[in-house]
Amino acid sequence: MVHKAVILGTGPAGYTAAIYLARANMKPIVIEGPEPGGQLTLTTEVENFPGFPEGIMGPELMASMRKQAERFGAEFKRGWVTSVDFGKPPYKITVEGIGEIESESIIISTGASAKLLGIPGEKENIGRGVSTCATCDGFFFRGKKVIIIGGGDSAMEEANFLTKFAEEVRVVHRRHELRASKIMQERAKANEKISWSLNKTPVEVLAKENKVTGLKVKDNETGTEEVIETDGIFVAIGHKPNTDFLAGKIETDETGYIIVKPGTSETNVPGVFASGDVQDHKYRQAITAAGSGCMAALDCERFLEGSASHDWSQSL
Repeated sequence: MVHKAVILGTGPAGYTAAIYLARANMKPIVIEGPEPGGQLTLTTEVENFPGFPEGIMGPELMASMRKQAERFGAEFKRGWVTSVDFGKPPYKITVEGIGEIESESIIISTGASAKLLGIPGEKENIGRGVSTCATCDGFFFRGKKVIIIGGGDSAMEEANFLTKFAEEVRVVHRRHELRASKIMQERAKANEKISWSLNKTPVEVLAKENKVTGLKVKDNETGTEEVIETDGIFVAIGHKPNTDFLAGKIETDETGYIIVKPGTSETNVPGVFASGDVQDHKYRQAITAAGSGCMAALDCERFLEGSASHDWSQSL
């Protein structure tokens, strides 16, 4: 059986694309990976998604999006995509545990994963004081002490952002020298609320009663260890787009993010679209991912209908 549309991934982008395509009677098949709902399922309270004045738990928001897609007829299948064939339509997707699926069009919404340090206490305390997104979680640390781990532009940007809320922001980096651009370093060093712990390697995240209390670090010169007391730890060492399974069969940048035609979700393969963090290395927000999922669905629908132009405002 050849499907009209298959969506890979179930974060805000994938769910939104599923809602739009299902509502347009395209009967999309949605392939869920090992973590249905994406990174938001690891988030506690989401306060910046429009429509929820009191906030909403990340898993609850994702569950609601899924139910909305199912209401209009989207079909969900659980499996891990191992390979794709974009040679000619219908395109072929091989899913572990399911087999081969054929489709006239594909939306890739597999997201990007924040790189973690891999130290004890880190992963189990995500949402309990450990975060990978200052924009998402900075508000919860008003008047508190936080740590930023990293030395690149993103780490400096997040450190400056967190000073809007936190009483003190300490940057921990494993080298003497930062990797950030000169201008970003200067901005951070000029901020009186930012302090520095350089040439120190994080060893363990400490927590008590489900709350982060400190970060154990090792001095790289002396080998001595110390505990830096903190209320929150932001890991800012980069993201990795989940595109390994594509095996170079679609155009990506040097870091693996899918390249789309500006202002669209179109990739270099006709009928294959990308949305969410898998093609966005700048914003990485739930609301921007959802918006790009809408774009991908509308682009996909237009492709399936064979229309070069369409006034979508008349059909929303």
